[in-house]
Amino acid sequence: MKNPLLLSAVASALLLSACSPAPQQNTQNTASVEAPNAASSAETPQTESEKLAAFFERTFEEDLRESPMRQSYLGLKWDYDKWDDISTAAVDERVARQKARLKEAEQFDTSKLSEKEQLSLRIFQTAVARELANDEFRLHTYIMHQFRAFHTMVPSFLINIHRVNELSDAEAYVKRLEGVDDMFDQVIQQLKLREELGVYPPKWAYDQMIQASNNVISGNPFTESVEDSTIYADFKAKLDELALSNAEKSGLLKRAQTALLESVQPAYEKLIAELQHQQTLSPEGDGVWRLPDGEKWYENRLAWFTTTSLDAEQVHQLGLDNVERIHTAMRGIMEQVNFDGTLQEFFEFMRSDDQFYYENTDAGRDRYMQEAKAHIDNMREKIPEYFGLIPEADMIIKRVEPFREKSAGKAFYQSPSKDGTRPGIYYANLYDMRDMPIYQMEALAYHEGIPGHHMQRAIAQELDGIPEFQKYASFTAYTEGWGLYTEELGKDMGFYKDPYSDFGRLAMELWRACRLVVDTGIHAKQWSREKAIDYLIENPPNPQNDAVKAIERYIAMPGQATAYMIGKLKIMELRERAQTTLGDAFDWRGFHDEILKDGPVPLSILEEKVDAWIETQR
Repeated sequence: MKNPLLLSAVASALLLSACSPAPQQNTQNTASVEAPNAASSAETPQTESEKLAAFFERTFEEDLRESPMRQSYLGLKWDYDKWDDISTAAVDERVARQKARLKEAEQFDTSKLSEKEQLSLRIFQTAVARELANDEFRLHTYIMHQFRAFHTMVPSFLINIHRVNELSDAEAYVKRLEGVDDMFDQVIQQLKLREELGVYPPKWAYDQMIQASNNVISGNPFTESVEDSTIYADFKAKLDELALSNAEKSGLLKRAQTALLESVQPAYEKLIAELQHQQTLSPEGDGVWRLPDGEKWYENRLAWFTTTSLDAEQVHQLGLDNVERIHTAMRGIMEQVNFDGTLQEFFEFMRSDDQFYYENTDAGRDRYMQEAKAHIDNMREKIPEYFGLIPEADMIIKRVEPFREKSAGKAFYQSPSKDGTRPGIYYANLYDMRDMPIYQMEALAYHEGIPGHHMQRAIAQELDGIPEFQKYASFTAYTEGWGLYTEELGKDMGFYKDPYSDFGRLAMELWRACRLVVDTGIHAKQWSREKAIDYLIENPPNPQNDAVKAIERYIAMPGQATAYMIGKLKIMELRERAQTTLGDAFDWRGFHDEILKDGPVPLSILEEKVDAWIETQR
């Protein structure tokens, strides 16, 4: 998910992309970006390559210093006590800086650069131009929506990203608590700007945002309760890991309580009041067609997320074609398991039969986590046969936390810190075990974990010989296309022994094909939320609650869901081209390394890269 420039700093932090101000390097951080040496930065690079490298280094660090949150994601502690600035003034400054950078980038003499450097420059220019194209619609992005926004970002960031290894880290945690009120004032100001333009999420989305916000400010010290609030419990647990005196610990706990009551609680209460006010103003309907210039905004979203020139009608038809293809493959699974009935009856069987679900208990959840880990462990053993590039960063599997599991997606991935102190995390949402069928577990683990998002993102962070910005560039069709591609790759590697598990793989691919249909249906064809939900209930086998949560996500994040299938189809097209051209000389490791070795790229550049690799192999 990537948003226009107004959210650039925060969205970058949430997905590992852009940056902020003051230096205070973490002494434990050994693999992070360091502030440039004054003497070396004063030296003028002589060659065009040196000038380009200095340009990339300077612009990346400028961005990094603008985002305390992104610093934390990367394991840096420069501004460890601050949140990002999302004010209009800050965004205006970023826009001006990006325009200046684009002009500066045009001055390089590409004839004096290596092919690798030319590629980096193209990626940089493409990334900046895409950001600037978004700026026309900066107020069209929902600054708040039910799926992922500031109300859940604060606790999830503090719990999962803000590490507390020493006393100063705990003090920075408290300072961040004290800064929540000011940050939410900026959020509310952005909400008011959107109110002036007439941009609101649908009415039904507000109830979920308000409920999740109330969840954050429930429990001790917000209310009289034997249970601590989510944030306070996290802070106490992190203090318990430190060797502190009783006086230090009690002092920090008191400061945290004060910050929670005097900053966090008022901030959430003001935000809730603003959400309640705007809910009364939101116009009827669900898609972005109901917003000012909604059609143009959706064109921008499709271009941003797919990195193609496909229009809504083409994307919609592509979805319909692939739904039909996958339905045919599913009928083959029905024959394997000797199911006598229609495809719809088979779907109902898969939805309702208890053999495909673990109990909705702690024991059932523990079993799911253990088996998901086993799938990852088995995959790890086969990886060297199919990949030359293998990340050093570890990956763990974790349940989505209770405070956000009701509104969060069924699974997602969080990148490791660059310094290696925080592993990559595959999150599984086990709020309702009927939403997590056993037959989808294998494909889900490959997509979110290994060889999916963890392989791609961890490898990108660890790459040598490319600029830092390139490791975190935002090209969703590439990253999510890779995740979906690896689901099918698992079959090529000999997994999915159980036909029901293979059906689960097809079901997840079908889900992504249906996304092309419903996303364009909602935002371009004026489908209602209910019509889109009905389509997702009828065409894939997922349970109804899956369909409801998915459609609500696609409404909140227009266009994002189209990236997966479009990216996967392109990678499969390129692999088939390579296999056809090279025959027995086709090398799995070489192909996958070519996909991954330059970090995220637009699909057009990916095609150029693979075509060039094919020629070298010939």
